[in-house]
Amino acid sequence: MSSRPRRAAPTARKSPALARCLCSPLTPSSAMTSAIITLCIGRDQRLFAAHEDVLCHSPYFQAVCKGQFFNSTARRIDLPDEEPEVFSSVLEYLYKGDYYPRLEHDKKRNSWRLEASSGGETTVYVNGMGMILKDTVLYCTAEKYGLDELKRLALRKQGLQSGIQCSTILASARYAYANTPDSDSKLRAHYLALIIRSRHTFKRSGTMQNEMEHGGKLFFDLFVAMCNHMDDVQGMKGRH
Repeated sequence: MSSRPRRAAPTARKSPALARCLCSPLTPSSAMTSAIITLCIGRDQRLFAAHEDVLCHSPYFQAVCKGQFFNSTARRIDLPDEEPEVFSSVLEYLYKGDYYPRLEHDKKRNSWRLEASSGGETTVYVNGMGMILKDTVLYCTAEKYGLDELKRLALRKQGLQSGIQCSTILASARYAYANTPDSDSKLRAHYLALIIRSRHTFKRSGTMQNEMEHGGKLFFDLFVAMCNHMDDVQGMKGRH
């Protein structure tokens, strides 16, 4: 059984072409004169291009460009395990400081929202794991590439999503646990809080039952978080 929260989720689309990012004022002009690196992404070997100085904002790519795995003659980096749609958003962030759909500040309500978007999906297919929330994959990719600001941005955007099926939330939570270190609890805590808030829906979910029967660290953490939530509720009642 799946849930459809009250408001429709904004949908995502493929990131704009890299060429449209090159004129961004967020990119230093000096970076535009650096060497062009070709990146071969995913099992289908989708080709991307980026300036070396822009890529090297990431400690990961800085090491690759200086390391033994970089083909200095062809100036090419192969990343067969990355998802092209996700990597496109990483490049968009490196050039523009954000990725589609962008964050907008609602001055009247003093809150953040995602810009209106049409077409595309909020999820991406990850081989062996199914449909995963794109912001979650971006967060984990940013963790690997050492892009802390992108992690914060992806986490904030994920908190603005809604209308996501139970099965997608659970698959994304498992992906988050599999692709973040135990020391990084922010994305994991987001999923624990989301499941607790939507517990009346999840307790009727056959997917949730199947996932719990398979077990894993996610569900022990969920048990602890649920106990803490119940303690907080009891504490609030005791003060009234």
